[in-house]
Amino acid sequence: MIKEIKAKRLLSHVKQPDLWFGLKYNMNIYRGCQHQCIYCDSRSECYQIENFNDIQVKINAIELLQKELPSKRVKGTIGTGAMSDPYTPIEKKLLLTRKALEVIAQYQFPIHMITKSDLVFRDLDILQEINRVYAAVSFTITTTDDELAKKLEPGAPSPTERFKAMNALADVGVYTGITMMPILPFIEDNEENIISIVEKTYASGAKYIIPWFGMTLRDQQRAYFYQKLDELFPGVKRKYQTKFGNRYQCNVNQGKELWESFNELCSKYGITTKMEKYVEKKPDQLSLF
Repeated sequence: MIKEIKAKRLLSHVKQPDLWFGLKYNMNIYRGCQHQCIYCDSRSECYQIENFNDIQVKINAIELLQKELPSKRVKGTIGTGAMSDPYTPIEKKLLLTRKALEVIAQYQFPIHMITKSDLVFRDLDILQEINRVYAAVSFTITTTDDELAKKLEPGAPSPTERFKAMNALADVGVYTGITMMPILPFIEDNEENIISIVEKTYASGAKYIIPWFGMTLRDQQRAYFYQKLDELFPGVKRKYQTKFGNRYQCNVNQGKELWESFNELCSKYGITTKMEKYVEKKPDQLSLF
């Protein structure tokens, strides 16, 4: 169900320092996500999304952005994709992310986007304009197996489609890479999967992979994930319960070995494991002499 809501504010300040993406502000136009990934942490109670199957649309998002950006004294990076994909399928119709990018380009702010969708390619023209300042797009890839991805991320475009979009963005100089997270224990934590992700990232022209070899599990997120494991991967839930109990952080099996293989391949292909973050250019100071 799509629900229209009016927000009081669009941009929120990010607790500093943001070591991963260098963000100053967060922007979420949608709440809930149509990609319906079975492992999504945003189902957790702390995020107060009553029904994650419902998509809440902040219909006044562009109006708010037009008011908020001119008042920002610091031109820091705006991040989107933390709580809901900016290219959740309803975006094809509503165009709110595209309109927001137009405003961001107007006020010359940098941006970092996280997405599981090739729909980002639609907005290549605006991203190129923003890229005069700084534009980065991180595609979340947890597997290169399209059939496995259909089970894990049933509403999202396939990894193959994401790699094609990544290649198109990289070809025109938009800074692109991978957020390789989560890597699901007992499902994706094998060397073949990790090698495939790195090799396809390199072939697609991306510059970085930000990894996390594991996942989180808590309250409503755990309940939904375990339900889906019973449906899609019989017997795997018991492995999680035995190994992790009620732990929040669930690390992969053979993590040390996977990390070593990952680092070795990244080094071979010249792929970094950290992003180059936006740094505001200070105007040159004129000499008195």
